[in-house]
Amino acid sequence: MGMPDGERKPEEQRLGPVIRRRGQVQAGTTDQRLLDTEGDSEWVHTDPWRVMRIQSEFVEGFGALAELPSAISVFGSARTPAGSAEYEAGIRIGGALVDAGFAVITGGGPGAMEAANRGAREAQGVSVGLGIELPFEQGLNPHVDIGVNFRYFFVRKTMFVKYAQGFVVLPGGLGTLDELFEALTLVQTRKVTRFPIVLFGTAYWGGLVDWLRDTVVGQGKASEKDLLLFHVTDDVDEAVALVTKETRN
Repeated sequence: MGMPDGERKPEEQRLGPVIRRRGQVQAGTTDQRLLDTEGDSEWVHTDPWRVMRIQSEFVEGFGALAELPSAISVFGSARTPAGSAEYEAGIRIGGALVDAGFAVITGGGPGAMEAANRGAREAQGVSVGLGIELPFEQGLNPHVDIGVNFRYFFVRKTMFVKYAQGFVVLPGGLGTLDELFEALTLVQTRKVTRFPIVLFGTAYWGGLVDWLRDTVVGQGKASEKDLLLFHVTDDVDEAVALVTKETRN
């Protein structure tokens, strides 16, 4: 005796770990689609294929950076003009980090990133640039000795944190803020530990710090101790001391 219509087992297709039922069942098999030389090329734009590209970016990044010495990531605006006080501070920070025994990792672009890479290179240190594919041409600055270009922001951000022992954050825009708050969140939630974050430039960062204290903490959206997750300074030597001291104690 067969099952009533309402109790029939649904048509089911198993594709590896994926189960498709009813109207979601696909024609053919995975092997058939792989070996079909007459199929279209849209498959290279599908999410499963993107997973492979994402995986390859992680593998390439890990391979390129696995043997780095202890490093500090330095962030800042690509729009910082060469010769400005901020640019010169970036050069001095890059050089001082090398003198303290660290490699310097930046986003590899112009402006503040170029300044930190330049300081590291001129100090005979390891100068690393982690670039990103953008709709406008940016490219790696000429002071990068080890460079990796990424398609995906989240892969690149993983490399900034995984291969650095701390962050120095120069004045910057939305990308810099993105990296800053990513790091703050990781430390706050203890996804990473003992990860010093130094904001360089009290005039630039002061308004943000006031807002975090008076509004975010003031309204109970964060705790008072979260303000201890970072330091703010205008002194290059102090910035380097803060970001390197915490990594060695």
